[in-house]
Amino acid sequence: MKNKGVLIIIPFIVVLLIFLGGVYTVDETEQVVVTQFGRAVGEPKTEPGLYFKLPFIQNTTYFPKNLQEWDGDPGQIPTLDKTFIWVDTFARWKIVDPLKFFQTVNNVSGALSRLDDIIDPAVRNFVTSYPLLETVRRTDRELDTFELGLEQEEMKDKRQLGTVKFGREKIGKGILKQAKPKLAKFGIDLVDVEIKRLNYVEEVQKSVFGRMIAERKQIAEKFRSEGKGEARKIEGEKEREMKRITSEAYKTAQEIKGKADARATSIYADAYGLDPDFYSFVNTLDIYRGTLDEDSILIFSTDTEFFKYLKGYPAK
Repeated sequence: MKNKGVLIIIPFIVVLLIFLGGVYTVDETEQVVVTQFGRAVGEPKTEPGLYFKLPFIQNTTYFPKNLQEWDGDPGQIPTLDKTFIWVDTFARWKIVDPLKFFQTVNNVSGALSRLDDIIDPAVRNFVTSYPLLETVRRTDRELDTFELGLEQEEMKDKRQLGTVKFGREKIGKGILKQAKPKLAKFGIDLVDVEIKRLNYVEEVQKSVFGRMIAERKQIAEKFRSEGKGEARKIEGEKEREMKRITSEAYKTAQEIKGKADARATSIYADAYGLDPDFYSFVNTLDIYRGTLDEDSILIFSTDTEFFKYLKGYPAK
């Protein structure tokens, strides 16, 4: 009985293995090429579902249906105006004919190699055909930037970098247009090509940075010069204002002093006018006090007018 049971199970297992070997599934992101002894047979399966093949004889090769990415190696490329720049590009592609894809490039690695061979020359061809301005900018619109230290006219000249006739966006479309037909024969649809990054090479960078530093130094020197001029102007205005205030103060002081002297003279005149002889006597005493001291020796005649009050005060 045991041997009979084993004999029943073995054919069942064989049939199950044959059935499993002949069934395969395809999901929404895949497409399949069925091969027999290394050659493709039948039509590729591009719709999701359950499919059958000859077990042990036929094999399935899966390819992605969704978008794939290609990232180019950055390279040094001269522009039309002989400016060397580093250009880094990327692309998006997909397999639209899996049978042709299998027969030509066989797998994704082979496809990426083909993309390198076709897109890189197209990028070099277009970059070298246009000046740097065309590669960097999309349009020739006026830059909406502000640079401190530049006058309005200077800033306007800085913003007008030139006329963009083609532009970076059209360069990308031109690369796509040139490379797309060459990849179609491999069952590949090139969806998009874009320039990811642009940069100057080291030698040009030094020149650009040196020019930028020189410009900033020039602007800084302009600020310093304008600052010194403004300082001199403020100092001049200060000196002028100080002289004006001093002059007005001196004028006012002299006017007050003059009025005071006039008033004092008027008072003296009124006071001394009451007794002119007394005024003469007091004035003479002041002269004595100013000219004579204990060390002074004067020889005058007693009849001199200078000593008349020493003889006596004249009676009225």
